[in-house]
Order: sequence, then structure tokens, then C-alpha cells
Amino acid sequence: MSTPDEALGQAVLATLRHNFTTYKTLTDRALAQLSAAEWLAEPAPGANSVAVIVQHMTGNLRSRFTDFLTTDGEKPDRQRDQEFDQPATEAEVPGLQQRWETAWPILFTLLDTLQPTDLLRMVTIRGEGHTALAALERQVTHYAYHCGQVVQLAKQLRGESWTTLSVPRGQSEQFNQQMRARLNPTAPSGV
Repeated sequence: MSTPDEALGQAVLATLRHNFTTYKTLTDRALAQLSAAEWLAEPAPGANSVAVIVQHMTGNLRSRFTDFLTTDGEKPDRQRDQEFDQPATEAEVPGLQQRWETAWPILFTLLDTLQPTDLLRMVTIRGEGHTALAALERQVTHYAYHCGQVVQLAKQLRGESWTTLSVPRGQSEQFNQQMRARLNPTAPSGV
């Protein structure tokens, strides 16, 4: 039987995994709606395209979570400034998609191996100490921010052909009824 601290640690790890998975899934669903040309569309001068955001997140994932507990989260071979260089051609998008899919398992493998006691271990990012929990929370927030950017850009790029990723406008009550029915199938309709 686990102690209350172990149970709390397991719950925290499960919540972190859930949150990271949610943001990856939302981003994936937005990315899947875009053409290679749309990946490269720059919304304004100096603004990041979807491709640039994905490049940055991919570099960040690899750097932060490779040897997470034993090396600094800002790896010496990371070229962060280059992550913000706009890809030149649509031919680069498939390679970027592959790097995206290769980077996430680094994080998920780490989450599968972390133990509750690891959450209070000290890790460094650019030489600054953080608990592992604080470093993971920092990245959840970072990825939520960039996920929102990708979704917003994709929605703008797709316009009327955008497929919503959440409850469609005007359908909240219908969705709530479906959720109630799913959670309590014996309840009368409309309860």
C-alpha cells in the first residue's frame, strides 16, 4: 500500500501526463488541418508561423527532457535562435513533422519512469535550480501557450473550413446533456 505522499506524487505525475497529452493532441488536431503552405504562412511581419512554433517546441522538448534528472535542461548543442528561423520551402515540412513526432516520446518516456520521490529532486535549466515538479509545471505552461498559438493560427488560416476542436458554438447544452447521459445512463433525459 502506498503512503499518502506516494499517492499524491502518482496523482501529480498522472495529471502532468494528462495535461501534456491534451496539449499535444490539440496541437496535432490543428496541425492535421493545415497544408504545408499553411504551416509556413507568416501572420504578420516578425510573427511566428506554425512551422516556427513547432520547430521551437521540438527543440525545447528534446533539450528539456533528454537526461532530465542528470543534465541541464538547456543542452549545449541546442540552437534555440535557429528554432525561430522560418523554413524556406514546403519540402521542409515533412521533416519538421517527423521531428515533432520524435520529440514527444522523450517527454512521455520520462513521465513513465519518474517516481513520486523524483518530483522534489533538483534539476537545472540554464544553471538555475528547480524542483523537477516546478520544471515540469513550467513546461506544461509553456506548451499550453504555444498550443494556443498553433490552434489560433490554424483556425485563422482555415477560416470557414476549420473543424472545431472543442464544443461547437451553440451546442453547449446538447454537449452537456450527452455528457450527463454518458456519466449516468439511467437518469431521465433533461435532468
